[in-house]
Amino acid sequence: MFLIGFISGIILIGLFLAFIIPKILFSVDESKYDFDQTVDLFTESTKNKNWKMPYQYDLQQIMANNGFEVKPVKVFSICKPDIAVRILNNDHDRHISAIMPCRVAIYQKTNGKTYISRMNAGLFAILLGGKAGSVMGTAGDGSENILKAVVR
Repeated sequence: MFLIGFISGIILIGLFLAFIIPKILFSVDESKYDFDQTVDLFTESTKNKNWKMPYQYDLQQIMANNGFEVKPVKVFSICKPDIAVRILNNDHDRHISAIMPCRVAIYQKTNGKTYISRMNAGLFAILLGGKAGSVMGTAGDGSENILKAVVR
């Protein structure tokens, strides 16, 4: 009986990891606007909230330059230096810089609607715990606040 329960538990954990975790690692919302308006409003909201946007990647253009055609996709790196420094000044947490700055993707699907995706910072904050989790939670709250201008 123990062996059956043990194997059932392993199977359930495997199913959870395979089907649930990938869906909760990212947050995806439909935009209230078309692609270009979403990009413009997101960029404006980022500036208005005193965040920085050091990089923008136009993946549609990059793919076109390499002979591929895809729907519009832009990825934005956004950063709030006074939050980021709390990780970057700490040797114990500096490895988290691998997922910094925060990334937001704005893309269009074949249905013509525009979507916004980003890492689920709240989940990562829980997983990290401690000071790093607190910083990640603060950054996640800030980026969600920026996105209020465009998400449904």
